[in-house]
Amino acid sequence: MTAPAASPVIANWDPEQVAGFERKVIAFRHSLHERPMFSDEGLASILHRYPRQALGVFTMGEDLEDWQSWRRGGAGAMSGERLLEAVKQGRLWLNLRHANTHLLEFTDLCREISAEKEKAFGTRVLNRDLGLLISSPKARVFYHLDVPLSSLWQVRGEKQIWFYPRAEPYVQPAWLERCVHAAAEGQMPFTPAWDEAAETRVLTPGDMVTWAQNVPHRVDNGPMMNVSVSMEYMTPRARVRANVLHANGLLRRHLGWTPSIQDRAGPAMAAKLVLAAAHKALVAHKARAPVLAETFDVEAAASAN
Repeated sequence: MTAPAASPVIANWDPEQVAGFERKVIAFRHSLHERPMFSDEGLASILHRYPRQALGVFTMGEDLEDWQSWRRGGAGAMSGERLLEAVKQGRLWLNLRHANTHLLEFTDLCREISAEKEKAFGTRVLNRDLGLLISSPKARVFYHLDVPLSSLWQVRGEKQIWFYPRAEPYVQPAWLERCVHAAAEGQMPFTPAWDEAAETRVLTPGDMVTWAQNVPHRVDNGPMMNVSVSMEYMTPRARVRANVLHANGLLRRHLGWTPSIQDRAGPAMAAKLVLAAAHKALVAHKARAPVLAETFDVEAAASAN
């Protein structure tokens, strides 16, 4: 007897939303919040099995303009249950990046999501990084941007996300290039008046949103623990843009140029793609240290309380 086919992650890839892929903010409904792997017991198990040295542990201040209050910490040997409780009681943002390379259930989920995206969007999904975000009530991520394409799948709790234009003054080219070269954590200087130009979405369990590459955004949690699945990935078009930006960063830093971003094939784009590939090959063997050093310990803070 043949086993029944698994239900799709996205029930309806609405054609109107699909048409906006890689151009604007688009939204769909998903079913991940119905899966038991995201219960407290499931999350504690995930935290226990995920490599602790790969875990991103962050805290942050309250002031929207104080983006440098975003600090990196460590969780030591805390059990998954205790770490989850620290998230519920504290002001933490846990980022389990590349969960698809560390945990079998995320490997399977990444394959599942990618297959649906490739079919719906008619493109290849490359450089897949499926992660898990577990964050405290009222925690936030400051104004920042991602180098790849991103999608955010809300599983538990409620959060609000603001999307800003991908243009100056909201994005300075030199800062964007720093992010591409991993010389910045992603957070950038922010002016609250920019909110007038933002598109905002409130995400509740079952909401998925994806947006154009390098669009700056910020996130505020509601008054409850939040759980979200995040996926960073490239398409062929997105990979070209990232490599053009990589080359631009080299030209700005070493030659003092103020290069533009090519979005059409031609000699300038081809030359930049060659430059980016050569530079990446040159530095491929060099290990990169985290942009932020660890400045606090969750276990010590929890023990003090």
